[in-house]
Amino acid sequence: MNLKKIRIEKGYSVPALSKLSGVPVRTIENIEKRGQGTIANAIRLADALKVSLDELCRDNAADQPTD
Repeated sequence: MNLKKIRIEKGYSVPALSKLSGVPVRTIENIEKRGQGTIANAIRLADALKVSLDELCRDNAADQPTD
């Protein structure tokens, strides 16, 4: 998940994103650490960051191994 990267690019702190999205600070921290979360929280975060779910959740193609 690209949450931390996008959050930093957009200039939001974790508490600011929490307030904007309604997702608890601890949940955002856990998502950034583990790279996974619920779909409901991903939707809230994507909406708050004004990005698509695909942009938020999909790993970068460059990071994917090729066959």
